[in-house]
Amino acid sequence: MPLNPKIEQVLDMIARARRPQLHDMTPQAARASYEKSAPILEIPAAPMFAVEDLRIPTRDGAAIGARLYHASEPSWAEPAAALVYYHGGGFTVGSVNTHDALCRMFARDGQCAVLSVDYRLAPEHKFPTAVDDAFDALTWLHAHAAEFGIDAARLAVGGDSAGGTLATVCAVLARDAGIPLALQLLIYPGTTGYQQTDSHSRLANGFLLSGDTIQWFFNQYVRDPGDRDDWRFAPLDGTRGAPGFGGLAPAWIATAEYDPLSDEGDAYAEKLRSAGNAVTLTRYPGMIHEFFKMGGYVPDVAQAHADAAAALRAAWRID
Repeated sequence: MPLNPKIEQVLDMIARARRPQLHDMTPQAARASYEKSAPILEIPAAPMFAVEDLRIPTRDGAAIGARLYHASEPSWAEPAAALVYYHGGGFTVGSVNTHDALCRMFARDGQCAVLSVDYRLAPEHKFPTAVDDAFDALTWLHAHAAEFGIDAARLAVGGDSAGGTLATVCAVLARDAGIPLALQLLIYPGTTGYQQTDSHSRLANGFLLSGDTIQWFFNQYVRDPGDRDDWRFAPLDGTRGAPGFGGLAPAWIATAEYDPLSDEGDAYAEKLRSAGNAVTLTRYPGMIHEFFKMGGYVPDVAQAHADAAAALRAAWRID
């Protein structure tokens, strides 16, 4: 299909603005630029019953930020399900602030609490710090769920782009740790260490996320080229330390037709299916990377939001 007309307008506006691309900036400047631009095309921030900023301890003695959303008043008699969410940004940019509106939508429409995790970023914190932080946040919530009116038996993980990578890895680690998950919600996840798919070749330029930006992100994150072969960096084809992929939580996966990451998202869905897992995969026509965060300008994004929320409600067994 052709590009969605509103997406085409977005790309045209970006081109006419002639702003530096993220990979032409320092990591610190790229973060500031992304923080400033991220809300521009977002849906309005949904009101919540409560939003609480937390500090979560990690295995190396540090504490990371997190933001807990309750769309409705917690009930200790009927604890809420919860989504642990990891923002995108190539492991280098992004925060709980850049994904605030999206997490509020998940809480409201998915009828659950949402814990948005401010994992530490590269290059100050190299691989596997983001992975460790992501899983430490999940295990922390599992241990402390009752304190926040959350049901530890009804947890899910989710994320977009690099956050989707973290969610895929946490789903495997949760299985091995005996933490039950109801769903892994994967929005255009990165899953390969080497960008050799057809979609990476065809869509390397002109569709928001460029091949140069992807390589710049990864070069900030990895300690050495060998990290690209670690399964925690590349769950699709990483061979270093690779576990089995059977017995995982059901997966809901969204890819975008004009996203360089689309083929690896599709391939990861097939990998999960081949291992015996339940998978729902939707490739959204006419869309680009980051489209989930463009719902305030692109009306057709509402369908993807509704699909994701429906997947959450189905995981919680809410009609």
